[in-house]
Amino acid sequence: MKEERSVNILMMLVGSVIVGIAYNFFLIPHEILSSGLSGIAIMFGLITPLNTGVINLLLNLPLLLIGVKKLGKQFIYYTIFSVVMISVSLYVIPIHQVSTEPILSSLFGGVLTGLGIGLIFRASGSSGGFDIIAMLLTKKKDFPLGALLSAMNGIVVAASGFIFTWDAALYTMLAIYTTGKVVDAIHTNHIKLTLTIVTAKGEAVKDNLLANVYRGVTIMPGVGAYSGEERAVLMTVITRYQLNSVKEMIHEADPNAFINVTETVEVIGSFHRG
Repeated sequence: MKEERSVNILMMLVGSVIVGIAYNFFLIPHEILSSGLSGIAIMFGLITPLNTGVINLLLNLPLLLIGVKKLGKQFIYYTIFSVVMISVSLYVIPIHQVSTEPILSSLFGGVLTGLGIGLIFRASGSSGGFDIIAMLLTKKKDFPLGALLSAMNGIVVAASGFIFTWDAALYTMLAIYTTGKVVDAIHTNHIKLTLTIVTAKGEAVKDNLLANVYRGVTIMPGVGAYSGEERAVLMTVITRYQLNSVKEMIHEADPNAFINVTETVEVIGSFHRG
């Protein structure tokens, strides 16, 4: 468990530095915004004397404080670490224009941003911002997460057009699109797994999952056909890259738990709420 946590922290650190390089070397020099709340941070960093890293941390801070109470502990703690590291990277790494061509900068900036965020996602964290906003909203109301994120990113693109130029808005769209494609290629977050867990310690397993993973869990009573002993049957849906950490959580609560893992074709309804 400690070894996996160390690998996750290292992966998030590397991903955060890559995001900082993408912003300061490719996007910011051409007034190109990224997706999410960091795009708004870039915008304010360009039109005010404040550093983008400082603004990114300030914008995320209230969301992170709310997330500590509302979302899974491991997810939000990893997210806090990622947000702080991205903000530090933006503050420390100097702004330097690598290419004078904005289209190339949009593409390479988008690729590097997707690579960095993909690594953060694979480590079971997030880059904060709109991800937290969307998760908090879907926890209260049954909104589709993807549609919420797309709508909020649309606001970023529109703001880029009104505040800078519509060329900048188009470059921003290109960067956001490229970032999404690279994140999908690295993280494959769309691959969902269904876990069926048979355990004699149902409450302990349930509490461990709910405390650390932002996913719903369904519990059903069961009886062993051979032993006749009562068992709890838990069912939950997770992303593929949460599997190792979730298995550790289950075995921490019950080393003898039986776990069946199947790939899920489709999830209908809220994926994040229980």
